Amino acid sequence: MKSPLTQLEQLTVTSKSKSFLKEISSWCFFFSILGFISILLFVVVAVLMGTVYAPMLDLLTQQQGVSNMGTYLMVVYLIVAILYFFPVLYLFKFSRKMKAALATKNDDTLADAFENLKSHFKFIGVMTIIFISLYALLFVFSIFAGSLI
Repeated sequence: MKSPLTQLEQLTVTSKSKSFLKEISSWCFFFSILGFISILLFVVVAVLMGTVYAPMLDLLTQQQGVSNMGTYLMVVYLIVAILYFFPVLYLFKFSRKMKAALATKNDDTLADAFENLKSHFKFIGVMTIIFISLYALLFVFSIFAGSLI
């Protein structure tokens, strides 16, 4: 009798599964292109916030005692663009490698494609955990700060 590990090594991809994977890779390519466009827009807005809109933002925020708001917003937008770049890149690589794997019937390329998909979801998962933790800390801090007033 074969062990479960040996059975998994002989997993075959049917023609129906191949068509699903091809469609998935097309949608992933579409979403990755939209992601790259969004990243470009974030960078453009960051540059605008740091240059063109900086004087206007400084005038508005100096009344509250905050200076260099344009610079702060530029840095925030650039950080968001950098953080968004990696999952979009993983998604793009998955779509390209999946199409190549299906065309060439290469198991190594298929494994590389799934590795990029895993990296995409791992990055998104870690970022989600970080943001949920930050929201929880902010909530606790808000309750504590509210009780002091």
